[in-house]
Order: sequence, then C-alpha cells, then structure tokens
Amino acid sequence: MKKRRVVIGVLGTVLDKRGKRANRLKKWRPTVGLCQQPDFPVDRLELIHQPRDAGMCQQLAEDIHLLSPHTEVRPHAIAIANPWDFEEVYAAFLDFSTHYTFDTANEEYLVHITTGTHVAQICWFLLTEARYLPASLLQTGPAAKGVPEEMIAPGTCSVIDLDLSRYTTLTSRFQREQQQSVSFLKAGIDTRNATFNKLIDRIERVALRSGDPILLTGPTGAGKSFLAKRIFQLRQSRHRVDGKLVAVNCATLRGDNAMSTLFGHVKGAFTGALTPRTGLLREANGGVLFLDEIAELGLDEQAMLLKAIEEKTFFPFGSDKEVQSDFQLIAGTHRDMPQWVAEGRFREDLYARINMWSFALPGLAQRREDIAPNIEYELQRFSSSRQPQIRFDKEARERYLAFACSPQAQWRGNFRELSSSVARMATLAEQGRITLDLAEEEIALLQETWRDTASQPELEMDIDLFDRHQLETVLEVCRRSASLSEAGRELFAISRQKKTNPNDADRLRKYLARFGLSWESPKVRT
Repeated sequence: MKKRRVVIGVLGTVLDKRGKRANRLKKWRPTVGLCQQPDFPVDRLELIHQPRDAGMCQQLAEDIHLLSPHTEVRPHAIAIANPWDFEEVYAAFLDFSTHYTFDTANEEYLVHITTGTHVAQICWFLLTEARYLPASLLQTGPAAKGVPEEMIAPGTCSVIDLDLSRYTTLTSRFQREQQQSVSFLKAGIDTRNATFNKLIDRIERVALRSGDPILLTGPTGAGKSFLAKRIFQLRQSRHRVDGKLVAVNCATLRGDNAMSTLFGHVKGAFTGALTPRTGLLREANGGVLFLDEIAELGLDEQAMLLKAIEEKTFFPFGSDKEVQSDFQLIAGTHRDMPQWVAEGRFREDLYARINMWSFALPGLAQRREDIAPNIEYELQRFSSSRQPQIRFDKEARERYLAFACSPQAQWRGNFRELSSSVARMATLAEQGRITLDLAEEEIALLQETWRDTASQPELEMDIDLFDRHQLETVLEVCRRSASLSEAGRELFAISRQKKTNPNDADRLRKYLARFGLSWESPKVRT
C-alpha cells in the first residue's frame, strides 16, 4: 500500500501573500505551489502559523482546496514572540514535534523549509537530523523564465539534504539535547562514576545511529534489562523503530519450548503442539528483541538465531516455509563470553555477530559514588507507586549511606539488591519517615545475609590461615566481577604491568584449580 504524503511547514507571511486578490492564483506562492506539483501530490499539509495570521491561513487553505482538492490542510496556531530568536523557535518546533502523532508505517513526512525565517529553516533542519521529525527536507522555488503560464504558479519542488556544518550556531543547544538523551538512559539519575557516564554516553550514540546488535555484559542485577528497555524507548522516541520491545530470559528456555518460544511452531510440530505459535522473533518485527542471558541458549537455537539476524528470515519449528522478521537485537549475559566460546558452549560466529557493540556494565560495588543518587531514585520510585512521600531522617540517611558506600557492603545482588533494601525500609516506615532504628535493622539484615552467603563449604577446607584469607579475598572479587578476565585484572593489577602479554584469566583459573574450584562453580559465583 502506498504511503500518504504529509508535508509540515510554516505559513510564509511575505511569499505566501504575494499577488492581488484577483490574480493571486496565477502567482507563485511557496505553500500553495507545493500542493500543485503534478508528479508530487500532497495528501495532507500541516501548516504552522502565528495566531495573528489566522485569517491569512484560512485564505491559503481555501486556495489550496480550490487548486488541489485532494490535499487536506490542518492549521496549527503557535505563538512565537520573536521568530528570529533561535532558542524560542527551536523550543516551539521541538514541542510541536514531540507532541505530533507520527504514523511512519502508513505516512511519509517532509518538512517544507522555503517559508519562514532563516532561523526557522535551521531549526527544522536540526530537528530532522536528530530524528525528532522522521522526515526529509523539501524545498520549493519559482519557475524558470520562459516556462508556460500554467507552470508559473506551481513553481519547482525538490527534496534536499543540507550540510550540518553550516549551522554551528546551535552547537550548544544540540549538545544539550544529546545530554537529555544520556540522562534518559540513566532514568534521570545523577550518576557520578566517570567510567559509567562515559559508557552511557557511548551507548546513547550507538543507539541512535546503529541498528546492529548490542551486547550488554555484567553481573546479575547490574541493570542490563533496565538499560535495554531505556535504549528501546530512546530509539522509539526518535522514530528509529516502529515495533515493540519483546524481552525474554533465555535461562528459562529449554528443549522444544526454547525453539517454540523464539521461532514459533506449526500445529503438530511436537507432542502438545495443538495450535500454531507465532514466536517472539516475529512479534519483534520492526522493533527490538531483548534476549537476556543469551549464553544459556542451546547450540541449535544459536544457529537459527544467527540466520535470523543476518538474513532476516528463519523457519518456525516444524515448518518448511520461511518467515521474515526485521528486528534489532539487544543481548545480555553475566557469562565470560570468550571463555564460553573457547569451551564450545557458544557459537563463535554468533558471538562475533552480536559483539559488534559490546558494553560491560559495572556492578554496584564498582560504582559506590552512585549509591546515594540511586537510593534517592529508589525512594521516589517507591513513593510514586505506593504512597505520597518517603524520606530518611537525617541521622538514618547518614548511617545507611555510610554503610552502603563502605567496603563492608558487598552488594552481591547489585542494584536489584539495593532496590530491595530501600523498599524494605520504605515499607516499614511510619508516617513516611525512615528512622535510625529502621536503618540499623536493615544494615544488620544485609550483614547477616552476606555472612550466610559467604559461608561456603570451600572455606571449611583444611588449609593454612594465610591461604584461607587469601582465598576469601579472591572469591569476593570473583563474585562482584562480570567475567574471569575482569576479576583477574583487579586481582593482578600491579604484577600484570610487568608482563609483556598478561593473561589474567589464565592465572586466576589456575589459582582456583588449586582448591578444586572453577569460575563456573556456584561456590565462586554466588
């Protein structure tokens, strides 16, 4: 089905007013002319005008209806006190763009930049480049001399591409818009960890410029699922995706259920398949598919997923007919993927495909300076869903924050554990106040939880006190690290500098083996 053509433009108070009332239909007027193009029909015109120019806008709409009856004109009265003020014009156009309901599946959009001030033209360009407007730029002009009389009024029309470098005046405003995107990915949390902030800045640029797979690694509870959702919402707000976000934890998929859930199945594909199933890959068509814990997928599912990513086609389980689905993949895992590949648990070709954009999220223990703003975020989130306002007493906040940021706070469950901790205190708070006694109770509970978890059988080995304390330190680092390599780099930070080719992962693997342990052992990772 052919898409409807929609043009967005500004009423030209000079050029669109040209000509006396008797002969105006024979004169070239940009807005009227763009609706008279024989090979470029306009189905709808969104015409922005100042409230004081409503009469002129009405006259223009009547002329367009007379000359191009199939074109619908929708006027939008927007007050701009100074049309030469960059800040004011940009803000007005941005507000229009964010509130306008775009239907990119059924309509194509163009922005008419011939009318309006030069400031308006520049602002239209910047908003289009930033994808606040999922549109192309359209320019009209007067007809060349000597053309037939019937071609004078329509003039010329062309889709153009401008050079952003010509408009450096708005660089600072453009940077502020980018900062808003970064803040959106962080849910507005004022994070202070320099490494994490740099990471989010890079993710923001990739999310808006690339549709290739994104791999998020990091320990359980580091926020991979939350970030995947924010990436989707950011892409959606900039009209980079038309479909929805479809998410699944691959650790919950086994056997026939894995194939059926991801790729769908036909009726009778296996015992119990009484009706056909679409599958998540097809549900994600035009949108984003988030596969959390992708390393847990079986090798057969991995092979089919690779084909689906590269060719946009796959076979539903039990079917001999291919189906299509075009989606962006975001994958998450807490596994050491290079090690997983080396052990034959994950296909090397699939890893190479999903590893184009890879981002390692640090755990909460590596971002202790971000604990305070995250506590405030969790309190606000709790209050918005449960009750009006929850606050710490001053002494309670100081005590809890001092403990939470100290080395004694292990935060093995990362942000998920912090969220649960804050929610417990908020739930028990009387009259919305978290007291010092309540904070002390929560601290004691956390300490007891970590003490119980740390009491692993391997520490009951008959080993020297020196080895015992050394092993406890190694295990603590392993439990808060996303991969064997990351843990090795922290443990051997000094000695590795003296080696030409340091292999921290291999050194750590050999150390654990001395005590009959491996990276995958539950005693090491939990």
